[in-house]
Amino acid sequence: MERRMNDRPRLVVIGGDAGGMSAASQARRRGPEDLEILALERGTYTSYSACGIPYLVGKTVSSPQDLIARDPETFARDFSILVRTGTEATDIDLQERTVHTVDAAGTEREERYDHLVVATGAVPNRPELPGARAEGVFGVQTLVDGIRLREYLDTRGPRRAVVVGGGYIGLEMAEAFLERGIAVTVLDGGPEPMGTLDADMGALVREAMTEMGAVFRPWAWVTGFETDKGRVRAVATADAVYEAEVVVLGLGVRPDSDLARAAGLRIGPTGGIVVDRRMRTSDENVWAAGDCVETFHRVSRAPVAIALGTHANKQGRVAGTNIGGGYASFGGVVGTAATKLCGLEIARTGLNEAEARSAGFEFETVTVDSTTRAGYYPDAGAVTVKLLAERRTGRLLGGQIVGAENAAKRVDVLATALWNEMTVEEVAGMDLSYAPPFSPVWDPVLIAARKLAERAY
Repeated sequence: MERRMNDRPRLVVIGGDAGGMSAASQARRRGPEDLEILALERGTYTSYSACGIPYLVGKTVSSPQDLIARDPETFARDFSILVRTGTEATDIDLQERTVHTVDAAGTEREERYDHLVVATGAVPNRPELPGARAEGVFGVQTLVDGIRLREYLDTRGPRRAVVVGGGYIGLEMAEAFLERGIAVTVLDGGPEPMGTLDADMGALVREAMTEMGAVFRPWAWVTGFETDKGRVRAVATADAVYEAEVVVLGLGVRPDSDLARAAGLRIGPTGGIVVDRRMRTSDENVWAAGDCVETFHRVSRAPVAIALGTHANKQGRVAGTNIGGGYASFGGVVGTAATKLCGLEIARTGLNEAEARSAGFEFETVTVDSTTRAGYYPDAGAVTVKLLAERRTGRLLGGQIVGAENAAKRVDVLATALWNEMTVEEVAGMDLSYAPPFSPVWDPVLIAARKLAERAY
């Protein structure tokens, strides 16, 4: 469709959170002054930290407003970006370059675009099981979800909770319940919590959970939710029934690419929208960013879909720069992530054993136990580091860390090494900082790298 002579160039963004609004903001900074920008958000809030939702529920974060970086009024005032909340995009016409929308009142519109950014995020994996829609069963995908769960806990005062899923969200929600004095049981379909870790490292997490008072049940496949007068009262598995007055589903997410797929945009094997390094889709006028896209893993060399706000913000910035006439590219990911469960910190980057094997690597591993500070320094805590390296070449393939305070951020050293394709011998020789309050003379990362170098070659 040709743009009419009197029309201003127009950018339409579908999705008002990290990826979409980063793209819109960067396009405003870099683009022509007369660029018109419209953002469509089906929810209530824009640019909020979804990663902070468990801490809002646990009351570590005081108010929902603390998680909001910019609201629609701020975008309008400071960036001249019009945001329509409560408005869902229902169809994209690539030929006509239009987006069909409907708002909460049922009003339908056709919005033309010169550039379109699809930032529809991810959708939670929610089982269609008996009782799954009962009162007291929650997901925690959006800020509204978090607010509703917090209000439910405040008003109902439940004493027993069940979390279905032992991944990042599962652990963070378990922490939120423990912080509020609520007994919690975590059910997982695998042998150990944190399935992105190897089982031996996941066992350390499970042991710590038990010490903190949480109950972990492995191989627990949920078959339904028992209810009483429409409210959840228990979670049923094939082997047992667990009483619960509140349930949180933490079963992961998948890319929300249905709208893009229906429009005819290319979708990859992960279910995410296929984009190039500049975040352009298979249509030259359409860009995509955030949890809905498929990206490139720099270690496995395979496509992956990883839902993280860090990636979404970077990808949105890249898309916005290119839309605005500049040049930027997104270099892929190495799978770095961190979380905590009360006093236990957990981090990983690169490939675990199963992923390395699937990618075709032959590898060696090493696991070392050390301390987060010099052993004689007060509050020195235990830390376990596991590294994987390719056999013969010694190239670092991945790392996992479980330990006390100050353990998790050590993973960033490993992520940097992975990004630059360093060997474990090179990592062992790195000049890392040292002082007794921060590490032993030999940092645990260096010890692990040195020991693995002895095995890998």
